[in-house]
Amino acid sequence: MGELEIGHPYSRAMLPGAKVGGGYLKIVNPGKTDDRLVSVSSDRATSVQIHEMSMDGAIMKMRELPQGIVVPAGGSLELKPGGYHLMFMNVSQPFKEGEMVKAVLTFEKAGPVEVEFSVGPAGGDAHAGDAHKEHKK
Repeated sequence: MGELEIGHPYSRAMLPGAKVGGGYLKIVNPGKTDDRLVSVSSDRATSVQIHEMSMDGAIMKMRELPQGIVVPAGGSLELKPGGYHLMFMNVSQPFKEGEMVKAVLTFEKAGPVEVEFSVGPAGGDAHAGDAHKEHKK
């Protein structure tokens, strides 16, 4: 089993009263075997779901991926706006710009990996604050 590298975890600030927030990051798997992101948890949300967003003609569709998502051997997986992403559900306190949101990514082979999502501006796509911190497992 090779080490997974987790880079650039970030989220966007949420509007007051919002209950759902997104999470984005890049996972690099330099190993020789595939791994799978199977679940995510955070004390800031009752659950964190792995989602896929896609276009069906002119209609944007979003669906949960309850079986997780593969991180290919020798490759990477990017979770970003408009594609694969994390959804923090029933957030207790909306994410505020400048703060860090802790979460645990659980992989089929690598096991649990603690990460911190840097919260950027609500409308921004920038990797805010300390988002370029690298995490390894």
